[in-house]
Amino acid sequence: MATETFHTSRWTKGNHLFSTVIEVTDTAVVRRKRSWFTVNEISIHLSKVASVRIDTGLLWADILVESTGGSDPLTSHGHSKADAKRIKELIEGAQSRGIR
Repeated sequence: MATETFHTSRWTKGNHLFSTVIEVTDTAVVRRKRSWFTVNEISIHLSKVASVRIDTGLLWADILVESTGGSDPLTSHGHSKADAKRIKELIEGAQSRGIR
């Protein structure tokens, strides 16, 4: 599986200057949130993903990826509905193939 990258809309709260990026790789889900001088990166191995939740609004969708380890969930808001569905499909597809 090739790495797919998804960017948030700059029209949403908290994403005006620097959009949040979610990458789904062969082995992990990675969220990168930039600010002026730092980059906050959270990653969860696909085998450790407990659930993926999508909350859709009128235009945008929020994504919540929870891990089985009990750590803080990976959250991101301001994605298009199609991107949110694709992220969920990629994660669930990798889990059904038995990624280790």
